[in-house]
Amino acid sequence: MTGDRKLGFESIRSDKLVKMDPKKVVDWVAKKVKDSPVYISIDIDVLDPSAAPGTGTPECGGMLPRELFAIIRECRRLNIIGGDVMEVLPSYDTSELTSWAATNTL
Repeated sequence: MTGDRKLGFESIRSDKLVKMDPKKVVDWVAKKVKDSPVYISIDIDVLDPSAAPGTGTPECGGMLPRELFAIIRECRRLNIIGGDVMEVLPSYDTSELTSWAATNTL
């Protein structure tokens, strides 16, 4: 985390993030980026494995899709120029939950 800070990156830890209202999360981001172009990259392992088991690094205790989607909906007020969803490994997920979560995230 120290190296990220030296490069100017800031983050919200997941334990704090899940307690925040989605509007407050995006307020924090908007304050940082202002009207600058924003590219959003979402690593699917931010979701709990119960919602996205098909990833290389499952994160127990992760977000639920409804929490992620609420934050994404709030991002509409940012100057979004593009985005992606990464770390989807369908071969690790026979239920296709991860692919559905990634599709809906996009």
